[in-house]
Parts: sequence; structure tokens; C-alpha cells
Amino acid sequence: MLRAAASVFLACALAAPATAAGLPEPVTDAAYAPVNPAEAALGQLLFYDPILSGNREVSCATCHHPRLGTSDGLSLSLGDGGIGLGPDRVADPQNPPEARVPRNAPALFNLGAHEFTRLFHDGRIEVDATRATGFRTPLEDDMVSGFASLLSAQTMFPVLSADEMAGHLQENEVSRAVRQGLLTGPGGAWDLIARRVAAVPGYAAQFARTYPRIQTPEDIGFTDISNAIAAFMALEWRSDQAPFDAWLRGTGTLSEQALAGSALFYGRAECHTCHSGPFQTDHGFHAMGAPQIGPGKAAKFEQHSRDEGRFRVTGRAEDLFAFRTPSLRNVAQTAPYGHAGGHADLAGFIADHAAPAQALAGYDISQAVLPELPVKDAQIMSDPDEVAAIAAAATWSVNLSEADIAALVAFLDSLTDPAAATGRLGVPSTVPSGLQVAR
Repeated sequence: MLRAAASVFLACALAAPATAAGLPEPVTDAAYAPVNPAEAALGQLLFYDPILSGNREVSCATCHHPRLGTSDGLSLSLGDGGIGLGPDRVADPQNPPEARVPRNAPALFNLGAHEFTRLFHDGRIEVDATRATGFRTPLEDDMVSGFASLLSAQTMFPVLSADEMAGHLQENEVSRAVRQGLLTGPGGAWDLIARRVAAVPGYAAQFARTYPRIQTPEDIGFTDISNAIAAFMALEWRSDQAPFDAWLRGTGTLSEQALAGSALFYGRAECHTCHSGPFQTDHGFHAMGAPQIGPGKAAKFEQHSRDEGRFRVTGRAEDLFAFRTPSLRNVAQTAPYGHAGGHADLAGFIADHAAPAQALAGYDISQAVLPELPVKDAQIMSDPDEVAAIAAAATWSVNLSEADIAALVAFLDSLTDPAAATGRLGVPSTVPSGLQVAR
């Protein structure tokens, strides 16, 4: 049956792939904002430089490394207080993390495309023309102007997180500023980081060459740092040269199993109802019943490990346990899966994703990738009432056989773009600060 369905789908799609039901149009240059190569080259150095973190030990690449699909191979990251990279990362016995980062580190592919107007798992940062800055963020009216794009604004929130990059109280001047609520303006956390960067002669010179308005190190603002990093990410991980792209353009073919998977994805399995468009995302928010492990997302006065997703942003009941539909570009490279990284295996995730209520009841946390830390990672999943609440919000289900799942995995493999997976500029051998580069 699968082979017959694939044959029919192939006959239609090879004749005019973009017109077949559900299939997106091929990606073109018009999908992306232009990138200044000099700005991207500066951003490459900043992305890999731990100077942006409070204790000068964590860079953007610590949790978003090309060797690990622009993520980190962990269910939940160890930011400040960790040693090593990816699945080999462990807690520093001299300065252990206070908690895991509460959500899985998302991949960075195609974030320079125009259609990405909401970011983070809960979409708490998004384009908003009614705001003076053009963006709605958790900083609300304190958000500063000068970010060239939503991607630029997004990149600079991890530096304010104690568990991700800032470090904890009394450890450094950035963490102290964050704890005191001094985030923007002179003497705020962002300004303190900018002054660090400006004090490095190599950066001061390159900023002056890249941005004409910068004449002295004092002219370097935090938004300049952020804009450069965003330019780098947009250039480095643009992903539109996968086998699937060649197939859509009529210049390549897919394996028989991948074709069967595409027939399922854009047909009976209805994956494309959420994973639609050229980057396999509708940019919407859906409650899909993914398991909740780790510390969850709670305000400081709350004592729970729940993560209510988009609901924490909107307060709408229909958004309870809903998370942003991730793009599936290079998904075969970005394990673990789910907003909390509950599944290390793509086929296993698809199987559970197809029947979330049943899967939640039998979830085994041993399939997560969690470096040793003395915390209660399974607190929610060991509470029947919490599990039932997550399951009740997930109304999706579809019958998939083992053969169906294998075909879907083959199709998802066809979304891997070799150029984007390795990056275009690559990992620099050194950075101007002289700090260690994550390799």
C-alpha cells in the first residue's frame, strides 16, 4: 500500500512538485533578508567567544554548535557551571549549575528568513509593529531600540539568564546586574558586556571597519554586538540545499522510502497541517503532549516543575501546554526532540508523537540525555494528575505502523542540508578575547 501511494505521489510530484497537494514552493533568495558578509564575519567571532557570558566560560556555541546540529545533543542544556561540549558536558564540581536550562536548545536553521517572526519555544519574542522598538519581548517597555531584526533581539536574551550565560549572584558583575534588575541602559547587564567587548583591541578595530558610525570603542553598543551575531547566524545556517529542495526544484530525486515518507507527511499522517510551508512550520503553537522533564518554567515565587508553554505568554486557556511548531530542516541532526528534549531518538519521538496520551502514560525518562545533576528531573512525569493534564490538552493522534515511521524518518533525512549542517564560515581557530573556543 505504501509503495502504491508513493508511486502515485511521485508521478504527480515529479511532473510539478510545487503544485502537488500540501507541498511547499521551492525556497528562493526572496525568502531571506540580505546579509553583509563583513558583519557576519564579525558575528562569527562573537558567537564563539565566551566573553559574552558572565563568567567568561560559556559562548553561544556552547548550546548551539554545528557539530551537534546547532543544538547541543542534550535534552536540557548545562549552561553556566558546565564543563565540556554536547553529551560529554558535565557539571563543574567547583561551580556546579544551580539547575538545568528548562527547555531544549532549539536549532538555528533559517532564522534569517523573513517568515520567522516569533522565536523561542513559547514565542515570547515576536515582531510587533505597535511597539516603538518593533518587537514584543519580556522586557516590555524597557526594550531598547537598535536591534536590526527579531533574530538580533532574540540572541541577546540568553546572556541575561543565570542558568544559561550570566552566572549566579556574586559570581560576576553581569550576574549581579541581572539579579538587581539592571538589564538595559548604562551600567546594565547588556552595557557591561558591551564594554567588555569594546575593551578588546581586535574587536574595537573590526567594529569600526564594519559599522561606519562607530569611530571609537565607546561607540560600540550592545545592539551592535547582537546585530553582528544575527548576521552570522543568518548566513551560516541558511538551509535550502537539501535533497528535498533539489526534488522540489526538479533537479534531484528522493529514495523510494523517502518518497513514501513524503506521501505520508503531506497526506494521511497530516504532518503538514502544522509542519507546513517551505521550512516545515506554520509558526503556530500547538499542544502535542510532549513529556515534561526538568525544572519547567516557573516564576521565582512558584514552586513547581510544570511548563505551560504559550499559556505563560498569553494567559489564554487554549494555549495551555502549547509550544511553537519547530522547523524540521536538518531535524535528523538535532536530537533530542520535544520542548524538553524528552526523546533522544527520532523514530521513537514520531511514534510517541502519533499517540501522545498513550505515550505519556508509559514514558521512560531513561531515553532522555541528561548529564548527572542532583535534581528531580521526573517530578512532573511521576505525578498522574500532571500527566493527565498534559494529555488532555493534546487532541492529536494518528495511526502509524513501524513501516510508516521508517518512511517518515527517511523523508526527514531528506531535509538535511550538508552545507547548513557544517556551516559556511565554520568554527574560528581563535577569538579576539583569547578565551577558549568550543570545538
